[in-house]
Amino acid sequence: MQKKIMLLGSGELGKEVAIALQRLGQYVIAVDSYEGAPAMQVSHEFEIINMLDGDALDLIVAKHKPDLIVPEIEAIRTERFYDYEKQGITVVPSAKAANFTMNRKAIRDLAAKDLNLRTANYLYAATFEEFKIAVSKIGIPCVVKPLMSSSGKGQSVIKEEFDIQKSWTYAMEGSRGDYKEVIIEEFIKFNSEITLLTVTQQNGRTLFCPPIGHRQERGDYQESWQPCSINDGDLNEAQQMAEKVTIALGGYGIWGIEFFLTDKGVYFSELSPRPHDTGMVTLANTQNYNEFELHARAILGFPIPKIELVKNGASAVVLAKKEGGRPNFFGIADVLQNDNTDIKIFNKPSTRPFRRMAVVLCSDHLETDITKTKEKAVSLAKQITLQ
Repeated sequence: MQKKIMLLGSGELGKEVAIALQRLGQYVIAVDSYEGAPAMQVSHEFEIINMLDGDALDLIVAKHKPDLIVPEIEAIRTERFYDYEKQGITVVPSAKAANFTMNRKAIRDLAAKDLNLRTANYLYAATFEEFKIAVSKIGIPCVVKPLMSSSGKGQSVIKEEFDIQKSWTYAMEGSRGDYKEVIIEEFIKFNSEITLLTVTQQNGRTLFCPPIGHRQERGDYQESWQPCSINDGDLNEAQQMAEKVTIALGGYGIWGIEFFLTDKGVYFSELSPRPHDTGMVTLANTQNYNEFELHARAILGFPIPKIELVKNGASAVVLAKKEGGRPNFFGIADVLQNDNTDIKIFNKPSTRPFRRMAVVLCSDHLETDITKTKEKAVSLAKQITLQ
């Protein structure tokens, strides 16, 4: 049952998806905008194109005739996916899901207006004048995000009026593609934030991974840990929200759904229709299947009887500090002297400030205090340096 699978986006998450698919005997074509992307290094073939060029996208789809298209980034002409589905190609999880979730406006309106999920109050702005008006209506502090971006790029918090111009400029610089519009959100006073990895199956019930806690800076995750503390009522509410939104979008695979936990209940935040960066903690073998193995099984229609937690674990990122070529890593041997510790180097061909280059993974027995596991991962990640 070999399928030809085209990955659109070939970063570190795509690399792990490619590995999981190949272990199930599939044929993988990795696509990205630059040569040497991580998933290209472990795929059968690769293509280098600007995925915002719809004609270029059409050409490689016609050339390879994939059975499945798996989007792994936001900056894609996702409107072309509807036509690919008409051609008999499976878009993961679906053309509708990819279109809605690659744009914060579509997914937020679906969640808040169509499904009545609890979300922060929000407005949109396409010009600086609209932006100033929206900020005054939402109130300060507020959160600003480009409608299309990735890994937290362009995201900021307005804490005082002085920040308004700076946040607008930063959001425009962080926008991906040619879609220049932002969302202004009410600042939610949350106690914690979680990722609920949700798996929709072709021939089985929707499954939920044990919730993952995470910490962000600049809108990008720095550490994640599994399991995280959550009461049964909040978990049940989050699972109900996750099932509602995935049913509305349709399709099969793993979804990374982010929630805020507050004194007023659970707030829906964001959704990714693919493996989530915070879910890299599952590479520490915290579950019986990591998130990439779950995604591979689900999109191929293979059964997943259950998901169970077998260890606690934590991940901490290793970031680049400056522009440069392929770096050398120092401190790996010292880090790996520690029990139940691993490091995944993404092998990206260049660096830039705050680019994610590797992740340190630690695990321990379930009865171990997760805070200790998290602190261990963070401490060890700081011992890795790039030159």
